[in-house]
Amino acid sequence: MVNVYDKAYELARALKASPEFLSYTKIKEKLEKDKETWQRIVDFRQKQLEIQARQLQGQKIEEELSQLQNLFNLLAANRDIAEFFQAEYAFSRLMFDIQKIIGEAVGLDMDWEKQMKTGS
Repeated sequence: MVNVYDKAYELARALKASPEFLSYTKIKEKLEKDKETWQRIVDFRQKQLEIQARQLQGQKIEEELSQLQNLFNLLAANRDIAEFFQAEYAFSRLMFDIQKIIGEAVGLDMDWEKQMKTGS
């Protein structure tokens, strides 16, 4: 009989060895050594979360989104920060894909975007 927890730990080890995770941790560690640059990323993430919270509350956020996009562009002009954002996206995408695979395998309908569009 397959132990699900053993498989989960096996998956975790595979994720830690993946090129996406290794790239992400390498650039993250590099940026964390530069306290000022890392704080800029932390501040950006905080603003991003605040805007998302306001959006979920039904508030208009067009101006804030424009400002956030400008801030992102400013940050991404730094080669290391751009590399961080790209690596973060690649690893997030990998995690999303795995979650989707598992969800589909057990019969969970996790396609929220499709459900929201169709209203079902």
